[in-house]
Parts: sequence; C-alpha cells; structure tokens
Amino acid sequence: MICEKCNQEIETIVCNSCNETVLKLGPFCYVCGKILDTSEEDGENKPDTEEEIDFSKRILCSDGTCIGVVENGVCKVCGKPYVPESS
Repeated sequence: MICEKCNQEIETIVCNSCNETVLKLGPFCYVCGKILDTSEEDGENKPDTEEEIDFSKRILCSDGTCIGVVENGVCKVCGKPYVPESS
C-alpha cells in the first residue's frame, strides 16, 4: 500500500496471533491488539550496542507528549506517522 502523505510503500506483516495481514504502522496489530513479532522479517540480528546509535541523526516523534524516535517514517513507541514541522 502507498502512503498518501509521503508516497512511500507501507510494509505489511502477518500477525502471529490472529494471522491477519496488517500494515506495519506500529508495534501492535490493529486487528487484535497483540504485539507484532518483527524479529524474523529482518533476517539479521541487530546488535544492541550503544556505539552504533548516532543521536545527532535521530528524529523525535512529532507528537508533543511522546518520547519515541521515528524510524522508517513511524514512531517506534506510539506508531504515529512522522509529520515534519512546518516553517
């Protein structure tokens, strides 16, 4: 599916709990509410080292009350799509 705001492809994932194919918009399935298991889709293990994180390039969630970081256009905590600040 193509995002109408950014014209990028939105990934889909199959929920392990309800077996529905859902858009990967956040950490939870929007059909059953269970946590989506995304560990198998990458095919590689990402090391949990602090050395690889570049804090100067992170994008904070555009929701003023969320403390999450945006990755792939979506907040990793609340699942809200990134909305750039208007000048």
